[in-house]
Amino acid sequence: MEYRRLNASDMGSVKRLYEEAGWTAYLKDGAKLNRAWEKSLFSLGAFEGGELVGFIRCLGDGEHTVLIQDLLVEEKHQRKGIGGKLMRSVFEEYRDVRQIFVVTDAGSPAVRFYRALGLHEFEKGGLLAFYN
Repeated sequence: MEYRRLNASDMGSVKRLYEEAGWTAYLKDGAKLNRAWEKSLFSLGAFEGGELVGFIRCLGDGEHTVLIQDLLVEEKHQRKGIGGKLMRSVFEEYRDVRQIFVVTDAGSPAVRFYRALGLHEFEKGGLLAFYN
């Protein structure tokens, strides 16, 4: 498995992974998606045989806050340590950042994955999150 930063030439593969995962809201406006990726703080892809099989994308200032916006691994490549490696890459890259966080659906299988990586629910830290 090869891990490398993603760039504009990888967007076709990124879109394919969004499509396969059913994350189609990202695909409704290609120009908007491209702008969002250009403004991303960090993105890293996992490649097997030159094909993108997973990626992570982060937002934030890289000093005090990092939000893991997207973490996707092709279904046939899940449970092989790829997602964990991508997450640990963020933890290492931003080891001096005060808050690294991710938002997921409460009933998602990803909850167990994030807990296994040592992440905690906001409530356990005396924090409360809001959204609009």
